[in-house]
Amino acid sequence: MRSSFFGPSSAPSIPSISSFASSFIPQSIARGAPVSLLVAATLAAGAAAYAPRASAQVPPPAVTARSWVLIDATANQVLASGNADERVEPASLTKLMTAYLVFEALQTKKISMDQVVTPSLAVRRVRNDESRMFIEAEKPVTVHDLVYGMIVQSGNDAAIALAELVGGSESHFVEMMNAEAQKLGMKGTHYADVNGMPDAQHYTTAGDLATLSARLIRDFPEYYSIFSVKEFTYNKIKQPNRNRLLWLDPTVDGLKTGHTEAAGYCLIATAKRPLPGVADASRRIVAVVMGEQKEHERVQDSMKLLNYGYSAYDTVRLFKANQPVQTPRVYKGVADSVPVGVKSDQYVTVPRGMGDKVKPQVTLNSPLIAPIADGQQVGAVQIAADGKTLAQVPIVALQPVPQAGIGGRIWDSLMLMFSKKK
Repeated sequence: MRSSFFGPSSAPSIPSISSFASSFIPQSIARGAPVSLLVAATLAAGAAAYAPRASAQVPPPAVTARSWVLIDATANQVLASGNADERVEPASLTKLMTAYLVFEALQTKKISMDQVVTPSLAVRRVRNDESRMFIEAEKPVTVHDLVYGMIVQSGNDAAIALAELVGGSESHFVEMMNAEAQKLGMKGTHYADVNGMPDAQHYTTAGDLATLSARLIRDFPEYYSIFSVKEFTYNKIKQPNRNRLLWLDPTVDGLKTGHTEAAGYCLIATAKRPLPGVADASRRIVAVVMGEQKEHERVQDSMKLLNYGYSAYDTVRLFKANQPVQTPRVYKGVADSVPVGVKSDQYVTVPRGMGDKVKPQVTLNSPLIAPIADGQQVGAVQIAADGKTLAQVPIVALQPVPQAGIGGRIWDSLMLMFSKKK
């Protein structure tokens, strides 16, 4: 089972903008218009939940990006966006999907960091004007160095070598990338290579990149820290991470830059800052900007969006993982009651100043009859503020309740019959 930034691997991803936000946003939405408090379609398995449009009192900052998205990854919500579903070229942001599949192979032990790889002649086609880590064909190199070379140095040669290792061939790896994109709900994305070189069949959207970024952070926390590494040396050549925000803001720890003449300057920036008033929790926001005209603009716009997300919205922890919310009666079980709650911390993000207005209301299935499995859904909690429903989250059993013996079941059957007649 994959570990998760958000909790257990059963926690959902942020669906692509096209899969849920379009139901709230007119297609004619102006560039930079906010899409506030659109909660992801599934905050937990099987629970559809949509949020009404509730703008922050302060509008989002003006940015020069062709398209952009700002998400609160902790609460699994889109805060604001502009042209989020517009088709764009991903450039080196392509390597996020390459990294996703490589991390998956590492996590499942199909490959290892200390494994030695012999790159094929294919790495020689990487031109001098492309990003490279300067590996050499048929000269052994470790997976560790390839991963760092691809992420920190944005090496196209490293991505090719890793794709051949994981996919058997680069072409098959591209097929894996497209299959994973569909699996993650990235409906506006199609890959033609592992690096992001211009191609008519190689495209994505800012919304899809937000989805991928959130899943990458959540699914592979053991490897995510590589994105915060500021420089890496291979073959006696030291290269810096191109994400300048790593030097400008200590709370920024990722994620990836991209640039081609056609794509413009692109950046996915993410920051993790303490959650005010909650000592053991933090809040992560991700900003995606695509198609900037100048390199410094992607830096400035990303910083503006991150700061806006933290200043204009409050995140509230509704429930802590594995802490009982209620302890309802159970019939026909070896125990008369069961603690219920959530398996992972549950958050909601609201406009600044609305945090104290958030009201969770728990509704449990009745009656609860054993056997009940650990993690079995037994109800739901509806989250509302100012009379508007923001989200709905499943409530589950926090421990199992096996079925009682024949005597206990008969007695509880009589109890149920008696209670129904009242």
